Amino acid sequence: MMNGHAGRMAVIVHGGAGAPSLYADGCVRAAHAAIAAMRDGDALDGAVAAVVTMEDDGRFNAGSGSVLGLDGATVEMDAAVMDTRGRLGAVACLQGISNPVRVARSVAETPHWLLAGDGARRFAAQVGLQQPHVISEHARRRHQELKERMASGSPALPGVDNQAFDTYWNYPAPQGGDTVGAVTRDAQGHFAVAGSTGGTAPALLGRVGDTPIIGSGFYAGPHGAVAATGIGEQIVRHLLAHTVYSWIAEGVPLKKALSRAIDFFPEEVDIGLIAVSRTEAGSKSNRDMPIDYLEHE
Repeated sequence: MMNGHAGRMAVIVHGGAGAPSLYADGCVRAAHAAIAAMRDGDALDGAVAAVVTMEDDGRFNAGSGSVLGLDGATVEMDAAVMDTRGRLGAVACLQGISNPVRVARSVAETPHWLLAGDGARRFAAQVGLQQPHVISEHARRRHQELKERMASGSPALPGVDNQAFDTYWNYPAPQGGDTVGAVTRDAQGHFAVAGSTGGTAPALLGRVGDTPIIGSGFYAGPHGAVAATGIGEQIVRHLLAHTVYSWIAEGVPLKKALSRAIDFFPEEVDIGLIAVSRTEAGSKSNRDMPIDYLEHE
């Protein structure tokens, strides 16, 4: 747990519950990118810069590192942004775009808050964000490992029978959880949150998790900002990010709020949280979770 100082810029980033701690160097780069962006911008600029850095890393389940679908080819990505200046934007099931968080940031300038699927992709092209998505070798290796695990009969998701994915297969071709996030506080005391994910594996085509759902995967308000990571189907049932934010707003110490939230979930469910308030910043996960925290004048 980190004790911050009101009036100072702060950022905490995570690389996903269950991701190896050795990926923390990517979080360090992301945190530095956030501070640099906030020097000339605001909290939302910082949060987006951090997440873009992790989308481009290739190891995290976002952007170039996003998990491949069960068909070994399809990648569907979600992302969201929110701040205390009234900006809110998200995308779901976005395909073919390198930085979904930039598209979510642009959605925040439209009359809508969430765009999905082909509409989101067309919107990205309309605003000049159509840089093509490239699948990292790390993501391809991870997909091969998933296929081998499913073939062995080992459950790929807690409490889910692998056979269900055969039964409900909905990819166009015949058959052959984690997230990245950042929460920030700028020098003016505004808060922001940004998150991006390549979804979960295995998953049916069109699956949307918690990342682009306000109050579940992310929330920012005048008392702070919160981002969640883990199994979205579990997170949304608790409106987890907003629940934690509400506790912080009520005066619950940040460390206690995060611990209380993690205790909602059984041990076999991967869950992680990061949060920043006026005077504190912290993280909590029941798995390894690479993070970094920076504070600056």
